Amino acid sequence: MNAANRPVLLFDGVCNLCNASVQWVLLRDKQGVFRFASLQSDFGRQLLTGHGLDPGDLSSVVLTDGEKIWLKSDVPLEIFRRLGGWWKIPALLRFIPRPVRDTVYDFIARNRYRWWGQREQCMMPRKEWKDRFIQV
Repeated sequence: MNAANRPVLLFDGVCNLCNASVQWVLLRDKQGVFRFASLQSDFGRQLLTGHGLDPGDLSSVVLTDGEKIWLKSDVPLEIFRRLGGWWKIPALLRFIPRPVRDTVYDFIARNRYRWWGQREQCMMPRKEWKDRFIQV
């Protein structure tokens, strides 16, 4: 798979929960399917704007693959699906209606800094993961 054609996961770069989630994906994405960028980066803001989203809104992780985009609770479910194997089982939670899933997602997103804290700046990826992060 060409690096430029891989899906991109945009995440809140200063959120400890978001950073831990990105590291969780990196450890399980043995095929290197996903690339990553922070929502706050120039690349992240441009990608959000290109999809008609508010670049100042940090309330949701965003997964893009070409013109396709996933938000809120759809993002982890799509990640599980793409990781394959046993990870496809949690992806079956799609049967729960999106408004219900997104209500839970929004509750966690509103409280993420209070519960998990935040950093002063975006995380620096491990050396072996550096090529998976978009740094523009």
